[in-house]
Amino acid sequence: MTASNRPPVVVGLDGSDSARAALDWAIGEARLRRLPLQVIHTWSVPLPPVAMGPAVSGPSEDALREVAQTLLEEADDYVRAVAPEVEVTTELRATPPASALIQAAADAHVVVVGSRGLSTFAELLVGSVSVQVATHAPCPVVVVRPIELGEAPGADAGRVVVGVDGSPLSVEATRWAFEEASLRGLGLTVLHAWDVPYFDAPGTSIDMELLVEEIENEELSLMAQTVAGLRETFPDVAVEQRLVHGSSGRQLVESSRGAELVVVGSRGRGGFASLMLGSVSHFVLHHAHAPVLIVRPGSS
Repeated sequence: MTASNRPPVVVGLDGSDSARAALDWAIGEARLRRLPLQVIHTWSVPLPPVAMGPAVSGPSEDALREVAQTLLEEADDYVRAVAPEVEVTTELRATPPASALIQAAADAHVVVVGSRGLSTFAELLVGSVSVQVATHAPCPVVVVRPIELGEAPGADAGRVVVGVDGSPLSVEATRWAFEEASLRGLGLTVLHAWDVPYFDAPGTSIDMELLVEEIENEELSLMAQTVAGLRETFPDVAVEQRLVHGSSGRQLVESSRGAELVVVGSRGRGGFASLMLGSVSHFVLHHAHAPVLIVRPGSS
């Protein structure tokens, strides 16, 4: 916790393009919520590339620490220049990045990370550190990837998008989505996707048209319950509720094109209770075209 005794927005920094995009997003979040910003960078002495043989020469430990400290000082200067009203602190830790951020998350309002760091294979959409933090941090996590130039915007461009499924956690995610939309003066799309159930029972006659109509009514009722009360709490947010057929993850990824933020619960009603990150949130985390906010239980 910072000296101001307010939970900070924590951001991980490693010098990559993704981390710089994450820093910008974190600065904006700290400014909008009037919270302090904590910038964390980790460093370590790299292991030699060979298991045996003579020691490989390289930068000294002091030189590596100096480079790491310079990176943090530059970040501190940058934050003070673009957002002088934001209280910023920096911290250098000699621990693995994911461990440092998960530990810092215990006192954080939200943790922000880039989608891919310097040490991640280029073909991976989301790096291992981002996945570990999103999976294990005790507070909400935002994963930011650099803007993709030339990408065609979708129907929800410039909006906040939240996926709902009727679970208690999706209600928490919806509240976060309303808050983020209100803070940014943006519209909100509440999206719920469902599939027609498959039946394989010989001799069973089912009126599929009637069944689909009945399910749609149930799903519309579910959406109404999810946003109940939030419209009154956030009257400034223009809300669009959208019921669609198909995969929840794919529908959210499609809606993320040009969106300002996509919000999902870490685990939905269809996930195994033992999983820390559900299949939908995992898919969206890896494929969304916008920053992804993953809400964990007890985040509201």
